[in-house]
Amino acid sequence: MRAQTVDVKSSTGRILCCTVFRAGGKKLLAKGHVISDEDVRILESEGLQKIWVTELEEGEIAEDDAVCSVSSEMGCGSFEIRLAAGGRANLVATEPCCVLVDDELLKQINYAGSVVIATASNFSYAVAGQRIATIKSAPFAVSREGLDAIMALIKERGPILQARPIRTPSVGILYADSASGERARQLFENIMRQRLERFAANGSFVLSCTEDENSVARCLLHLMRSRPSVILVASTTAPAGPEDTIGRAMLRAGAQVERFLAPVEPGNLLLLAYKDEIPMISAPGCFRSAKLNAVDLIMPPLLARYHVTGWEVACLGHGGLLA
Repeated sequence: MRAQTVDVKSSTGRILCCTVFRAGGKKLLAKGHVISDEDVRILESEGLQKIWVTELEEGEIAEDDAVCSVSSEMGCGSFEIRLAAGGRANLVATEPCCVLVDDELLKQINYAGSVVIATASNFSYAVAGQRIATIKSAPFAVSREGLDAIMALIKERGPILQARPIRTPSVGILYADSASGERARQLFENIMRQRLERFAANGSFVLSCTEDENSVARCLLHLMRSRPSVILVASTTAPAGPEDTIGRAMLRAGAQVERFLAPVEPGNLLLLAYKDEIPMISAPGCFRSAKLNAVDLIMPPLLARYHVTGWEVACLGHGGLLA
């Protein structure tokens, strides 16, 4: 790009290098603005004769065009693109959703330096109207070669971001206690309600039982018939591993254990299993308090019916110290 001072009369089509203010200090035209014929008349009426501008050179792409290109290819799902001033575009959720981010691809794009992208955290919950990403260009213009390299990388490995919709989330809840399931329900029901309200969900199907392998397995099978987004097992017993009562009951019900132990505090003893793509979570202690814990971190993707893997649970350690 080539910056220069020119006569206002000959500035049409050029890009402002700095913001222009009125005599009283009010902003007239923003930096990066492309000057029109009407702008020329306004500038002349303000008494300006010279102005500092720049123009694109061969092999360059204007900042707005660059961020529009990247934002149109970088994501998928329930969002819209809103162009902002100064070479910026925002991705805004159009309905409740879970934000999924390819962290490694995001780092590669940002390292390239032509444009930079900031996103909401992976697995985070977003409501309609919430900004979930912003894309910013280098001032005024980027090289076509640099932009082409970014676009090729996105097309090869993308998307960087998914806004996976959460529609009519349904949660199956099983309260279990060694003496009486109703005792567990009385202990955990209020906290459970608070937790689910964070995601605009509620307990659509609720059972309670004595915590023995046969009873828990039978209740899990019953809850699965309704095909909920996720089943939460709120037990008063802290297991030493998936070989304990709840884990054995999940296996008896036909589920496969995906992961035991989460690198998250609180919530280390999280147990995640799947049966016919329906996730089951046991997390003793997580239902005793409404404070943020491991369950809250994986609920958004599960409510969006995304299959959270054991590897993805293991990756929660960076930032997993919640308290």
